Amino acid sequence: MAKSFFYDIWERKKLGDVAEKVIQKNNNNAFKNVLTNSAEYGIISQRDFFERNIANKNNISTYYIVQNDDFVYNPRISNLAPYGPINRNKTGYTGIISPLYYVFRVLNINTAFIEWYFKTTCWHKFMYQHGDSGARSDRFSIKDNELKKLPIKLPADDMEQEKIAKTLTSLDNTLQLHERKCEELALIKKALLQKLFPKKDEFKPEVRYKNFSDTWEQRKLVSLFSKFTDGDWIESKDQANTGIRLIQTGNIGITEFINKFGNEKWISEETFKKLNCEEIFPGDIIISRLPDPAGRACILPKLDTRMITAVDCTIARTSRETSAEFIVQYLSTQTYFKYVQSCLAGGTRQRISRKNLANFNVSIPTEINEQKQIGFFFKQLDTLIALHKRKLEKLKQLKKFLLQNMFI
Repeated sequence: MAKSFFYDIWERKKLGDVAEKVIQKNNNNAFKNVLTNSAEYGIISQRDFFERNIANKNNISTYYIVQNDDFVYNPRISNLAPYGPINRNKTGYTGIISPLYYVFRVLNINTAFIEWYFKTTCWHKFMYQHGDSGARSDRFSIKDNELKKLPIKLPADDMEQEKIAKTLTSLDNTLQLHERKCEELALIKKALLQKLFPKKDEFKPEVRYKNFSDTWEQRKLVSLFSKFTDGDWIESKDQANTGIRLIQTGNIGITEFINKFGNEKWISEETFKKLNCEEIFPGDIIISRLPDPAGRACILPKLDTRMITAVDCTIARTSRETSAEFIVQYLSTQTYFKYVQSCLAGGTRQRISRKNLANFNVSIPTEINEQKQIGFFFKQLDTLIALHKRKLEKLKQLKKFLLQNMFI
């Protein structure tokens, strides 16, 4: 029966105790598949990574042979790998890799455990203390004899090594499933936006709901609102610790309000009156005129506080004949963003003017119920996407926590 708890003391070993350097060269060019070690993608075919072969086929006889489950250290540093990535060959086949890389094969320990160990930062301190960036700023330099001294703490019990590796692998598989689900839902929404909203200069969409046959009409964006104005010019000196909430461009996502807890901005009631600020309300559409991307819009939720918005945001309050949910989804289409991009102006901080926003042509159903049905459908889809994103973020946080705490 497998153990549920482990009490054995972890052993301190050196990389040279648990692994041997691979020095077998590709004599007679026996292998042709050149590998590369990417911080983001791991060990993959060079052709897949660069979309072409980088290595000179006449010089690959000096390359090291990398068997499946061998590890490769790439000294090239990046934001993802400040001391270079160490990855395991999980391609399922034998390949070759540049002699600039350090190849090693682990012995008598759980391969998956060591793979996860190198996804932590446990070994970074040793690298910092025993290596340097060398002559090239994009490479980390450490001698082979020093690298062999890299300390590794691991459970003496093989079953504990396996348990840790399986736990992290299972979590990572679940995380990848949610990443794919988020990507799939985003693609589905993109496709449906193209089907349910008209293309540029067209008056009706490709697909319509049943029971609706009225012609769509083309209107200027500004004509759909009872209020269409910019927010207030609020400087740092005008802000307070409490009072009336200041909604900024950073709170506006594409059809999504981003509530940055702990980073809220406020102004006092006195400042509100002094500057004659424009109050905004739940249900208002707020459009960011600044990238990224410019023109993104969301519906203001109920935040249980009075609110104003910044000058780089446009306040758009729909009339009774217009569905806010429909409009905010229309303002997420490719047709709309292409128009916004063509209108950007300014220096280092480009933006779209409120006047240009106002002149955007919107094709809209004359029947309010059709607007509501389309808006409701996409709202439900957005809710589903948001749920998967939150789940994905929690899984990432859990993975980070386990990597920080399951290794010592």
